[in-house]
Amino acid sequence: MKAGAIELEEGVKSSTPRSTAVNKGVSVLDFIFRILALIGTLGSAIAMVTTNETLPFFTRFLRFRAEYDDLPSFTFFVVANAIVTGYLLLSLPFSIFHIVRSSAKNTRIVLIFFDMAMLALLTSGASAAAAIVYLAHKGNTKVNWLAICQQFNSFCERTSGALIGSFVGVVLLGVMIMLAGVALARRP
Repeated sequence: MKAGAIELEEGVKSSTPRSTAVNKGVSVLDFIFRILALIGTLGSAIAMVTTNETLPFFTRFLRFRAEYDDLPSFTFFVVANAIVTGYLLLSLPFSIFHIVRSSAKNTRIVLIFFDMAMLALLTSGASAAAAIVYLAHKGNTKVNWLAICQQFNSFCERTSGALIGSFVGVVLLGVMIMLAGVALARRP
């Protein structure tokens, strides 16, 4: 008798082993995490794109303005989040396919490959933006970069919130890769 198969009578084995039910549960979790990661990355991209703040300086004609596209790291952050959001949206049908057919192997391997690529892209975009947000909050006295968050408070709050959503997406992508690995290891 194979491990995982259930014997009903003498020599008759059940056609639905326990690992199929586990794989179906893993597939449902994968689908839920994909939706949550999609919401996080989409929200991060929207929050960063709509971030701007204008401060008057001496007169109303001279103003200081802070926008996301003033810094290339923030632009990369938005593009990375948009690409990952599009990928997550396009990968939802495959996740539904895995719920219906939990023993699928090849599509899980393809999803693991692309999930890893998107994890790397999202991590690099979020890390680049995190470095700029850190400088905006703390500054760097060694090179005379002043912290701007005392003046541009709303700008800094929104960029920090966008980073949180993006890093939640990073964690969820990592969990999805591990879940796919578990599903492949438990495959009958």
